[in-house]
Amino acid sequence: MREEDEILGTFTELRRETLHVWIKRGWLAPKRGRAGYRFQEIDVARLRLILEFRTELDLDEEALDVILPLLDQVHGLRRELHRLADAVNAQPQNIRAQISAHLAKD
Repeated sequence: MREEDEILGTFTELRRETLHVWIKRGWLAPKRGRAGYRFQEIDVARLRLILEFRTELDLDEEALDVILPLLDQVHGLRRELHRLADAVNAQPQNIRAQISAHLAKD
């Protein structure tokens, strides 16, 4: 976990007020600690992504309000697909072959 001050020290272009606005908008979901917010690595990666969207792609708040939930949905679907693939791979060979044959029809 990384403390809020450490995050602000790492991302020097980011102001505390802006960070808090992004948290309030739901773009980031760090844990709340006594000394401020505490960020997991997934939060840091998302923060990097938001900064890249804002600076390199010049996306505004309204665009990010649409894009970030869509990205969350994509990641959720990927997780579910991995779970499904694991379940299929756990089946006996004949069942896997039937699934593959069924998918090949489409």
